[in-house]
Amino acid sequence: MPAGDSALIVEFEERIDPAVNARAVALADSIQAAAIAGVRDVVPTYRSVAVYFDPLSTNYDALVASLGRGAARPVPEPAGDRILIHVPVCYGGELGPDLARVADFGHMSEDDVVAIHSGVNYRVFMLGFVPGFAYMGIVDARIAAPRHSTPRVRVPRGSVGIAAAQTGIYPTETPGGWQLIGRTPVKPFDPSRAEPFLLTAGDSVQFYPIDRGEFDRWSSNTEDTKESKDTMNTIEKK
Repeated sequence: MPAGDSALIVEFEERIDPAVNARAVALADSIQAAAIAGVRDVVPTYRSVAVYFDPLSTNYDALVASLGRGAARPVPEPAGDRILIHVPVCYGGELGPDLARVADFGHMSEDDVVAIHSGVNYRVFMLGFVPGFAYMGIVDARIAAPRHSTPRVRVPRGSVGIAAAQTGIYPTETPGGWQLIGRTPVKPFDPSRAEPFLLTAGDSVQFYPIDRGEFDRWSSNTEDTKESKDTMNTIEKK
């Protein structure tokens, strides 16, 4: 469907689902790879793809036809889209002020929350909100605590949060209402890196616990790091 005179949106089923998201990511990748003249940006979401184009230099009919062909392709396997990225997290304490709240929500101990949160691989469904903020899921229902009714004014960079079925990492200090259960020393977004974005739609992420001492060592060692995404991934593998 058109979204004004310079954007088109392709919508799939309206639900948070890895298979639906895999179709959206695959379509976005195919449009980007086609390098269609006049296309300015391609943005996948949970279940749709927005294509922004210059109406004065784009063959509109050809773009619509390309989107139709891409959307009709067989559904890819969502688990095999991208690489697995391991992200260290120091859970609880001052770095995870809402861990106890999430434990109360699930009627379990804080250690149980950590074990559940770090025990699965999460799919990166989309990026949004601020540069590098990856919406990941699906969070186990036992720890899927809803977001705060009143957001915090400042959430520190690297904070790992839960909001119902979603989990994510705040890439910069921003306001936010997610339940903060820990913090990672890894930078999801760093414009000084060759590849600024650590995570992209379709990636698979697994969190693993570290203690405060290790967090502090990571933070001091990566503060001025300029590694590319591939190097960062190698460092983060456990």
